[in-house]
Amino acid sequence: MPTPKKGARLGGSPAHQKLILSNLSIQLIEHRALTTTEAKAKMLQPYFEKLVTKAKRGDMHARRTVAKKLPSKEAVYLLFDEIVPAMDSERQGGYTRLIRVGNRKGDNAPLMRIELVMEKVEKKAVVKAAETTAAKAAEKAEEEVVEETTEVSEETTDEVVAEEAVEAADEAGADDAAEATEEAAEEK
Repeated sequence: MPTPKKGARLGGSPAHQKLILSNLSIQLIEHRALTTTEAKAKMLQPYFEKLVTKAKRGDMHARRTVAKKLPSKEAVYLLFDEIVPAMDSERQGGYTRLIRVGNRKGDNAPLMRIELVMEKVEKKAVVKAAETTAAKAAEKAEEEVVEETTEVSEETTDEVVAEEAVEAADEAGADDAAEATEEAAEEK
C-alpha cells in the first residue's frame, strides 16, 4: 500500500485532490491561463508539465495516458493538436509560468496566475553579451600567444648565435672572441 502524501491536501481526500488538479488542468488548457490560490497553482504546475511532456511524444499511448488524467476529450484534443504544436520544440520544460497576483478580497488568500509559456526559447541579452566578450577575449589571448612564441623564437635564435660565437671564439682563441660576438650581433 502506498504511503499517503504528508501534510494537507487540496481536498478532503486524495481522490478529491486528483479531481481538483484534473479540473484545473482542463481549465488551463481551454483558457491558456487561470488565477487560483497559491497552493493549488504550485501543485498544478508539475502535474500539468508532466501532461505536456507526454503530449510532446504525440503517440497513441501518450494520448491514452493523458486521457486517463483528463476526462475531457476536447481538452485532450486541444493539448495534443493545438497547444503542443504551437509551443517551441526546443523547450525542454518550463511550459507554465507562475505570477503572484496579490490576495483575494474575501479571505485574504494569496492568489497566483498560472499561464502557458508559448514564446520561443531565446538566450538572454546578458548571455549573448557574455559570449561576445568571451570570444573577443579568446581572440586577444590567441594573438598574445602568437606574439609570445615569436618573441621566444627570436630570443632562442639570439642565444644560439651567441653560443656559436663563444664556441668559435674558443676555437680561434681568446683575442678573437670579442670580434666573433660582434660579428654575430651584426649578422642578426
